[in-house]
Amino acid sequence: MMQILTFDTLQKITGKIPKGSTQADNAVSFLKALNAYGSDVGLKRRHRVACLLGQVLVESGAFRFDRELWGPTPAQARYDIRTDLGNTPERDGDGYLLRGRGPIQITGRWNYRAFTAWARGIDHTAPDFEADPDAVLTDPWEGLVALWYWTTRGLNALADQGDVKRITYKVNGGYNHYAQRRDWTQRAQLVLLGHGPTDVRAFQRAARLTVDGVSGPKTRAALHQALRQLPPIDVSPKPKSPAPRVSWLRRFLAFLRF
Repeated sequence: MMQILTFDTLQKITGKIPKGSTQADNAVSFLKALNAYGSDVGLKRRHRVACLLGQVLVESGAFRFDRELWGPTPAQARYDIRTDLGNTPERDGDGYLLRGRGPIQITGRWNYRAFTAWARGIDHTAPDFEADPDAVLTDPWEGLVALWYWTTRGLNALADQGDVKRITYKVNGGYNHYAQRRDWTQRAQLVLLGHGPTDVRAFQRAARLTVDGVSGPKTRAALHQALRQLPPIDVSPKPKSPAPRVSWLRRFLAFLRF
């Protein structure tokens, strides 16, 4: 069975990920979920995977982090009273308790509650993530956080349009690190098309564009279209080859030789 994304392909996009590192563990958690469940949420299309990676790689620091770095910053200090996230209006510590976790960081009581309901639709034994937020950091749930967020926000539709800016707003609530998200998306696009992660010139030659190595609007649009035109990734199990038939005559001759 073909995988949606392999660890080796991911490393071509991110650069070398040290074996045995936290970064490798986080990356593997994401890949397990993507390869097991991605086809169920429309992620057999390479252009969608590229857009997903563009967000995940920024949110997670290329998988170096699986939870929010806590200062707290002024914004983080306000989490405690973010009733729009389902947290209480009192400063009782639920801002820190329900801080961001996962490749696309799930934040706030309502999101942990919603993820619990969604996860139990996949496996009724899924933990209560609202009561035990750190359970998000176990497999397969850690990787599934990103897929839950992606599909429940309708981001495949924006990926079909190649609209990285609107995807960024849906994920971030603003446009923080938008240029980085666009750059990671492009690296993924190039690799998924068989080029090096920064080899814009090779793609421009293949696409018969002006070869200047500059990734402007025309090149970015062509990258998106080139990926979108590829067929979906075939993740169906390959049928086993039937055992070769041995004729009665061959069996008889083998018996005589014995």
